[in-house]
Amino acid sequence: MNSVYPNNKSRGVMTMAKELAKSYNPSEFEDRIYDFWLKGNYFHAEVDKDKKPYTIVMPPPNITGQLHMGHALDETLQDILIRWRRMQGYSALWLPGTDHASIATEAKIVEAMRKEGITKEDIGREEFLKRAWEWKKVYGGRITSQLKKLGSSCDWERERFTIKKFLFAFIMTEKSTAATVW
Repeated sequence: MNSVYPNNKSRGVMTMAKELAKSYNPSEFEDRIYDFWLKGNYFHAEVDKDKKPYTIVMPPPNITGQLHMGHALDETLQDILIRWRRMQGYSALWLPGTDHASIATEAKIVEAMRKEGITKEDIGREEFLKRAWEWKKVYGGRITSQLKKLGSSCDWERERFTIKKFLFAFIMTEKSTAATVW
């Protein structure tokens, strides 16, 4: 019996074991399968005039830390919907991103600095902004990694961050909607 998950490069499939293991060990399968999906660009969506479009814009989690069970539930439901639409033949895009949550993120950075014995006033605006971008790099990256670990089938090439200049300009206009921000 063959599976659609590759293991053998020459055949593109792997043969299943005759006996199933007594317990499931996700590390034996999930990273390899997800990597195959990413390399195969299976989550990427293109405009196809022959297909009906279907899009989900991920409500972006804040970069204040890491995902919690509520995020996991929400992302799982979105993933179910987007995969279902792909199977129905839609041109389906799940657009991922993270939100800067500036006030909440600032509070987290200030708390971390307090533990170091320094304040925003001690380091100045430019150094604080460097710390904020570093925070985004660490925690935004952690959130993206967690979403990928869940198996989220987002179009990762289109991942967005709400403080990026081209997005921020839209956010600050009165006519902004979730659709135009992304």
